[in-house]
Amino acid sequence: MDHFTYRDGRLHAEEVTIAAIAAEVGTPVYVYSRATLQRHFHVLREAFQGIDPLICYAVKANANLAVIHTLAALGAGADVVSGGELRSALAAGVPAGRIVFSGVGKTADEMAAALQAGVCQINVESVPELEVLSAVAMSLGRSAPVAIRINPDVDANTHAKITTGRREDKFGIEWTAAHAVCAAAAALPGIDLRGVACHIGSQLTGLEPFRQAFMRLRDLVVMLRADGHAIHSLDLGGGLGIPYGCEDGPVPAPAAYAEVVRETVGAIECRLILEPGRLLVGNAGVLVTRVLYVKEGATRTFVIVDAAMNDLIRPALYGAFHAIVPAIAADPAVETRPVDVVGPVCESSDTFGRDRALAPVAAGDLLVVRTAGAYAATMASTYNARALVPEVMVSGERFAVVRDRGTIDDLLARQRIPTWSSDDAAVTVGAVT
Repeated sequence: MDHFTYRDGRLHAEEVTIAAIAAEVGTPVYVYSRATLQRHFHVLREAFQGIDPLICYAVKANANLAVIHTLAALGAGADVVSGGELRSALAAGVPAGRIVFSGVGKTADEMAAALQAGVCQINVESVPELEVLSAVAMSLGRSAPVAIRINPDVDANTHAKITTGRREDKFGIEWTAAHAVCAAAAALPGIDLRGVACHIGSQLTGLEPFRQAFMRLRDLVVMLRADGHAIHSLDLGGGLGIPYGCEDGPVPAPAAYAEVVRETVGAIECRLILEPGRLLVGNAGVLVTRVLYVKEGATRTFVIVDAAMNDLIRPALYGAFHAIVPAIAADPAVETRPVDVVGPVCESSDTFGRDRALAPVAAGDLLVVRTAGAYAATMASTYNARALVPEVMVSGERFAVVRDRGTIDDLLARQRIPTWSSDDAAVTVGAVT
């Protein structure tokens, strides 16, 4: 459930019409619902009653400070994968003791920042990384709280570009090597081995891959404890899918996911850590865009809008489906027709949806791309010298801009034309030998 609903034919974000936000802020614009963020967190936490895991929001899904702060106020921690995300989480009010630092390519500087901040746990993904972390910890006179991320060799049955738990994926340490790696970790100075972790992918629409991965982790914890390692934490990652309005079928409810956790690792006596991202924020946001032109092609009708693939790259990158609806509901008696909703960027992949059944629209009309709260603003770029678009958060009858609209001046201000000598300018082709 989300809080984007039609009332009297007008799409609202909570108590505010989408049209009112677009009129004041302009388009394109991301709009987030604070009530939806809160509801999703409460549903997830209630599903795990009796287990009380540390729920660390995966900041990579949406790094806006207002979003992170809303979840932190409810008790969420943060899963971060860069120094920038670490700073964002701290700036948004997440206590360092509720932050897990993940990621396959941490730098020494990022490790130092995590240790100096006092994060809960650093998930290590390779032996070379473990050795660098040991050196960093020793240089700071600190002990690094470590979990070893295991690659359980489980196919998540999701898109190839967002699956992370197969043997050929770059993430984690092969589970059959866990004994040797944990032994090496325990022997390194400055390393406090506390747990194991895994994350098998994103947008999983079935529970069986979770079950397989968690059972493998459970057995591994038992064996590692038999080896003498004190395993106190078990990080299960995230990845539970959400409905995008396509025909992929229903996705599991958080309660069903929680039941799999109970059945597989509920009795293992570890502190459980969850890393949901999309599950919390995906359906809490939309991208609002305005129709520029309706173009009748030779075989297709194109609805050209002012948002583009640089604002929401998922359809171009993953072939992802996002429902597209009008801000003003069409008369049910009006016949729809298939159209392609496309952006202005000079790429054929700049397409939000093909053959979408829409009632006739005209220049100036507002369209809303649903389920854009995750991996939209965080993956945005300035391709085609297009400035980043603003983000708005709604709370009841109020809304606020939580990231300003960028400008072309912002882009130009960070660039320089080098001053070369006049002799350099006179160099001709063929002068280099």
